[in-house]
Amino acid sequence: MTNELLALFEYYEKEKGIKRETMVEALETALLSASRKSIGPAREMRIHIDPDKGDIRAFATLLVRDRVENPYDEIDIFTARRLKPGIDVDEELEVDITPANFGRIAAQTAKQTMMQRLRQAEKEMIYDEFKDRAGDIVSGTVRRFERGDVYIDLGKFEGVMHQRERVSTEEYNVGDRIRAYVVAVENGPRGPEIILSRSHPNFVRRLFESEVSEIADRTVEIRSLAREAGYRTKVAVYSADEKVDPVGACVGLRGARVKNIVRELNNEKVDIIRWNEDVKAFVQEALKPAEVKTITLNEEENSVRVTVEEEELSKAIGRRGQNARLTARLVGWDVQVQKDESAHEAFEAQVAEAASKIAEEANIEMEIAENLVRGGVTSIEMLAEDLDEVDVADILEVSVEEGKEIQQKAVAAVKGEEPAADEGDAPESSDSSDTPEEAPSDEASEDAEEEKEEIQAGE
Repeated sequence: MTNELLALFEYYEKEKGIKRETMVEALETALLSASRKSIGPAREMRIHIDPDKGDIRAFATLLVRDRVENPYDEIDIFTARRLKPGIDVDEELEVDITPANFGRIAAQTAKQTMMQRLRQAEKEMIYDEFKDRAGDIVSGTVRRFERGDVYIDLGKFEGVMHQRERVSTEEYNVGDRIRAYVVAVENGPRGPEIILSRSHPNFVRRLFESEVSEIADRTVEIRSLAREAGYRTKVAVYSADEKVDPVGACVGLRGARVKNIVRELNNEKVDIIRWNEDVKAFVQEALKPAEVKTITLNEEENSVRVTVEEEELSKAIGRRGQNARLTARLVGWDVQVQKDESAHEAFEAQVAEAASKIAEEANIEMEIAENLVRGGVTSIEMLAEDLDEVDVADILEVSVEEGKEIQQKAVAAVKGEEPAADEGDAPESSDSSDTPEEAPSDEASEDAEEEKEEIQAGE
């Protein structure tokens, strides 16, 4: 038993890093429980193990009595004085009560209990070592999967990357070597648990600190960071030293530094932005490559309204709203991206003005006039002189007869405007003067026809 015990101590001390004193304490507690079954409930019993030799002894502190009534708690005066001369009644004496078969008892009962205590000691050691490492990056090997969780071998210890901490675009296989961020070390009922993550925003922060020396020595600061793991990350950097370009320092020579970070993130897109205390300038920089037209702040609601040209809208919003969403997180304001309506409103006003003029002059409905303007007809002269009924019908998507009627109204209006401009007469007076001249002409022609018919009949 002694040799086995010493070999066990050496193995756990070298391979697991558990101190021998911790193992001795665990084994003493385990043997104390086992000894009470074989020796009995001796008073103040304790187990002592020599950590160098591996010897195991059991001791009990007994009361000295003239007459022993409870052999587990008392010892007679004669036996006590043989062990310690000069001792008196009612004094305490520590006695070696190690039984002859104690080695066999230890071998049968101690190992299992000791393993349990050693596992507990190992977990406590994990907690003590990792409790101050939360926020660091560690490397390990994928060991196994359990219900979406990835268990990673960190050497002496094991960490777990829960499904919510995984990157959705990444696939892991057993044996893969990966780096992860230590989110927390939780000391739960089942022992300490090292929680790892590759989707946490601070994972990118730590990568920049390890890759960019200016960030490590605080020459350049990461003021804010927003991330959608697996897709895109925005990092705002700042330097108090005017001679240092914070963006250039993070990018590195020919992009070498940021390329290493992107490679570790499996080609996740990383935008490095210069931080600015001016919110407008910061938002404009964060929304690049989109060109911003106007920015309006609402400090009461902590929101920013951004307007862009229609062709820039998709760039500003980004795929599935990603660019605008990350900008809002980066800046800390609610960012609302909208299309610039000023040019559109000006165009609509011009359309309405031209349509109103055509509708009034040609005496047609406003809706028809708007459709004509949107079809390229900008004036009534163009409608009357440059188009025929077929063209008008095609623009309005109506029949040729309807197109002819509208086109003739325009022609009549144009012809009616010319004399009105020369003579200064109202349209009503010209119409009334035409009517009596045309009526006599028609009656004279009818009388002539009747006379002709009568002469032919007489002949």
